[in-house]
Amino acid sequence: MANVAVHLEGHQPSLQTHVHDAVAAGAAHAKGQQHPIKLYLVVWGWLFVLSTFSYLVDYFHLHGYLRWSLILLFMMLKAGLIVAVFMHMAWERLALVYAILLPPVAVLVFVAIMVFESEYTHFIRALFFAAPA
Repeated sequence: MANVAVHLEGHQPSLQTHVHDAVAAGAAHAKGQQHPIKLYLVVWGWLFVLSTFSYLVDYFHLHGYLRWSLILLFMMLKAGLIVAVFMHMAWERLALVYAILLPPVAVLVFVAIMVFESEYTHFIRALFFAAPA
C-alpha cells in the first residue's frame, strides 16, 4: 500500500502541470487562435500561382472544354484554399464544415440534374415537333 502512495505522490506534479497547461491553453484560446505567418504566405503564393495559370489559359488561347475545365479547376482550387485557410474552415469541427459546404454541393448536383433533364426535354420536343417526312 505504501508503494501505491509513493507512486501517486510521484505523479502529482505532472497532474498539476497538465492542469496548468490546460488553463493556459484555455486562456490562449480565449484570445484567439494564432497561425504562423508562413502558412498565410504559402497560401498567398499558391493563390498567385493558380491565378497565373488561369491567366495563361487565356494567354495561350485555349478553346472548348479544355479551356473551361481548366478555368473551373483553378477557380475551385483557389476557392478551396481561401475557404480552408483564410476563413479558418480547416480548423473547424466537421459538423460545421458539413453545414457550410454541403448545401452548395447539393445545389450543384441539382443544377447538373436540371441540365441533363433540359437536354432530354429539348431532344423530345425537337423530335415531337419535327416536320413529318
